[in-house]
Amino acid sequence: MKLKKLLFASAMSLAACGILQAQNTQVIAHRGFWKTDGSAQNSIAALVKADSIHCYGSEFDVWLTADNKLIVDHDGVFKGVRMETSTEKECTSIILDNGENLPTLQQYLDKAKGLKTRLILELKGHKTPERETLAVEQIVTMIKEMGLEERTEYITFSRHATKEFIRLAPKGTPVYYLEGDLNPQELKDMGCAGPDYHFSVFKKHPEWIKECHDLGMKVNAWTVNDAKDMERLISQGVDFITTNEPVLLQEILKKLQATSYKCLSEHCAATCSL
Repeated sequence: MKLKKLLFASAMSLAACGILQAQNTQVIAHRGFWKTDGSAQNSIAALVKADSIHCYGSEFDVWLTADNKLIVDHDGVFKGVRMETSTEKECTSIILDNGENLPTLQQYLDKAKGLKTRLILELKGHKTPERETLAVEQIVTMIKEMGLEERTEYITFSRHATKEFIRLAPKGTPVYYLEGDLNPQELKDMGCAGPDYHFSVFKKHPEWIKECHDLGMKVNAWTVNDAKDMERLISQGVDFITTNEPVLLQEILKKLQATSYKCLSEHCAATCSL
């Protein structure tokens, strides 16, 4: 009888752990939910569609133009236009694959105000630290003026921009570093909320996930599009997964939760007969 109870308790613990991990992992749509009809990467439609499927967050990329305006785009050169050396007018004249014009950050945030999904804002690396500081200053000011401080998180590959977001954004604003070359303690010392690293980094350093949690930080992995990689990262307890396949990730999370609840129910029924 004692052995049965011990086995039952162990099974219950494992099932509960599976539920907790699945519930804790959040979905971030990479460049918005763009792999669907009527959408395009970094478009306003992609933001709206990420919100419509209840993603935790919608990631997007920001550049500072030659005339010091903020626009939303990923590539440094897109459809023949170089973001940093072109004007806002030249950049926003680009037509995205869904027919939208490339948006300014102001236009993007105007639409975001009426939505619920969190804004995962990536500042791209610029030519000089001075340009990055100017971009950070303008971004933080605009986010404040729009009343979106509580819904915005910042990510960047640039160490300088990371430090500037930490310095200029309101205390407690989540700021994540993307490069993958700093260990958990180094991130903590910098003041980061945690790592936002390519999933391959966590394959090489799986211990970093627990180390980050022990230091009070959270962990995001990008860009995870394969179901097996998603399941592995969920089992390891990552807090966020950034993906081009948000619907697939949501389905996996629901399946894991359902499986764990079923396991709990079956073992609850079994213990009643002990």
